[in-house]
Amino acid sequence: MEGRSRDWDFYLRALSNSTRDSNSANDPASDSSLLQSVKKLYELCKAENSEDLVARVYPQLNKVFQRSVASLSQSRTSNGLLLLAILQFYLDFGEGVLHDADPSLRAFFRSCLSREFADPVVAEATLEFLNVNKKKLFTSFPTLIPQFFPLLLKLIAWNGEKLEKSFLKVFPGLISPGSFLPLFPSLVDLPILVVALEKVERSSGSLVGNSIATIQKSAVPEMLLALMDEAYTGSTIGDGGGDSESEDSSTIDVADPLFLDLLKDENDGLAERHWTSPGMAAALQAAINTPQSDRLKCILNIMPRLLDVYFALALRDVNDSLICALIPLIMSRNATIFPDKNFSFEVRKRLLEFMLSAFQRSPNFIALLKKPIMDRLGEAYDSPEKAELALQLCWAIGEHGGGGASHKDAARELFEGLELLLYENLSSSRLGLRQESGFGSSSQTFRKSSQSRLLCFVVTAIAKLATYHRELVPRARVSLGKVARSRISDVRVWRRARDYLGLMNEPAIALSVLGPSRPSHGHIQSPGTVKWSEGATKMIAHIPFYILGEQDGPPFHDFSFSDVLPRR
Repeated sequence: MEGRSRDWDFYLRALSNSTRDSNSANDPASDSSLLQSVKKLYELCKAENSEDLVARVYPQLNKVFQRSVASLSQSRTSNGLLLLAILQFYLDFGEGVLHDADPSLRAFFRSCLSREFADPVVAEATLEFLNVNKKKLFTSFPTLIPQFFPLLLKLIAWNGEKLEKSFLKVFPGLISPGSFLPLFPSLVDLPILVVALEKVERSSGSLVGNSIATIQKSAVPEMLLALMDEAYTGSTIGDGGGDSESEDSSTIDVADPLFLDLLKDENDGLAERHWTSPGMAAALQAAINTPQSDRLKCILNIMPRLLDVYFALALRDVNDSLICALIPLIMSRNATIFPDKNFSFEVRKRLLEFMLSAFQRSPNFIALLKKPIMDRLGEAYDSPEKAELALQLCWAIGEHGGGGASHKDAARELFEGLELLLYENLSSSRLGLRQESGFGSSSQTFRKSSQSRLLCFVVTAIAKLATYHRELVPRARVSLGKVARSRISDVRVWRRARDYLGLMNEPAIALSVLGPSRPSHGHIQSPGTVKWSEGATKMIAHIPFYILGEQDGPPFHDFSFSDVLPRR
């Protein structure tokens, strides 16, 4: 016992002496023994479980914490490990000394981690601290981690796969009602964040100890403007001196939302996001023209896995209103993704899969989002990415009946959007097969194939929507009739339209083949299935679609039920 008492006195004197040492007072972290003293005192408090000892240690630790935070802007040494050790003391013993840890935690994120996120030791220790204390942090300080999710994303963006496992354990804490939507574009743009951070490092030196906010508020705006011009346009800092017109077109204001939003440390909500900035296209083009760094390659591998966790948590924990609000963001970002072939494929696949899963869980989203859905249908010709999105939306509209039986007005508007898309394809001016001199034969073949695939989905969606909402049948007959008579180059399209016309003459069969898999009334029955066990007691109206296969002309049913029903 006496030995431990001597230890207390020794380490407490070490803390007290640091306040009188002029060098340590101005920069506490410069004294390497100070961190050891803090850790030893924490261990003694844990072992003794003594309120008196905690009361003696707390004032000294609090002084060290406040001096460390105040000296961060002038400090030449890392303060992160020291502050984390003191924060651990606050979390474990703060109640006994009536200390609210929330301001101290926020001071650490704002003043220390914003400067030291690029230090791998501090980054690893921070994630370890968050993991050890995540239960208390998530319950006692639920808004803390969601508020600083942009700063935590810098940890994984800069330090890569070696922190991935630790980061994934903390990741659920980043999601809250206020951070769920802003987190999505920040995840998608992690590669762009890496590009921006690397540009800052090359132009301003090491990121360790330098606050991005300080760089943004620099009194030398010419340097920052040149830096951003290099980051967004691919030009070098010494490339000035062009004519005034080119300078006006390439110069980006210091307040450009692309740069400021990428490098921010705190969640400021979903205001005007940086993907709407004109600088985004230039930044993506610059990324194409420069070799990928190891750090960038690493984040290109990590980000799709983070997106998997984000979407899984969304479907499990997030309310429908936020998921519904997320879908338009997914639609808008589908065509604006970092231009790496494998990365963009993996990300787009996940975006579309989540969107369809959300529609499957809540079909009424289709009716609620009819305006953005119709806007995306109108963009089907702009790019292959937008064409694929339009194709998937066509499938969802037909599969879920435009939102359900209770949304007839929305279904009618969506039907009109499908009609417009169909007629644009049939017209010579928007056929999607335009013979442009800049395209070779392989490109034209691909465009024809893409257009035919889209048309097949549109035709199917029209037939399904009319099957679900019978009042649309007359209009569907007109639309499908025009396709069947058009004899466009791809036989699959007009043959499908012809088959659907024949099916619509047999409502019961059409309901089985084209009807909803989740009907709003009665029992659930998947399209194209028959309950054969009921054939001996009642008439079966649902006949499988394969009976109609390869039939020319309107479907005919020259068979008896004894041919398809098992005899007893």
